[in-house]
Amino acid sequence: MKSLSFRKDLIGVQEELLRFAYKLTADRDEANDLLQETSLKALDNEEKYVPDTNFKGWMYTIMRNIFINNYRKIIRDQTYVDRTDNLYHLNLPQNSGFDSTEGAYDFKEMYKIIHSLPEEYKIPFSMHASGFKYREIAEKLRLPLGTVKSRIFFTRQRLQQELKDFM
Repeated sequence: MKSLSFRKDLIGVQEELLRFAYKLTADRDEANDLLQETSLKALDNEEKYVPDTNFKGWMYTIMRNIFINNYRKIIRDQTYVDRTDNLYHLNLPQNSGFDSTEGAYDFKEMYKIIHSLPEEYKIPFSMHASGFKYREIAEKLRLPLGTVKSRIFFTRQRLQQELKDFM
């Protein structure tokens, strides 16, 4: 009987969990995959759930942890570590912008412009350029999401304005 109640609760929170998964992933297919993985993990760990506690909170925690673990795995998989003895190869992506002198110059100009900005603009933009999502930046810097978005937008506008002669 305990299992029936558990499954009933699990079905009852599917719609809310899907919305939460979509907020985390911003992709419908990834959200569905995350929901399925969360549901399977909950079913596998049913015996760990303590009855008469916050079931929905337990499910949200499972989903959030799965999302974070998947995100970290993706980052680990994309990280290349140079293991050559002379460190000849740089840990740069193939299309690093240094294929030509013009690309290197544009990069230097961008760097100069970004570092001339006040810290409150430079830090969120640098984090966003490094792959952090708006929500993650807001949490780490303890700022409202809208403030983070507007600062990144302002920095992009400033870059476009300053670099229009180079493009």
